[in-house]
Amino acid sequence: MDDALITVALLLVAATATAAVVTRDPVHQALVLAVLGVALALLFTVLQAPDVALSQLAVGSALTPLLLLLSVRKVRRRRQRKGRTE
Repeated sequence: MDDALITVALLLVAATATAAVVTRDPVHQALVLAVLGVALALLFTVLQAPDVALSQLAVGSALTPLLLLLSVRKVRRRRQRKGRTE
């Protein structure tokens, strides 16, 4: 049973990591990265590392995608302002 759960979690991580690489739009990449963080937290939980899983949930699925989304938003706003002034 444990081997099956580990295999499923690894396949989920591989699929979401591949989706994060293939996705072109930065906003969608950030959302897929959040899903990848949840998948990694699930994998760490299955591997009986709950402290690492909680850290992954906090950083990998919440903080990092949020920072990426805020950065994309700021870059797009600057691009719009620059386009209006020219």
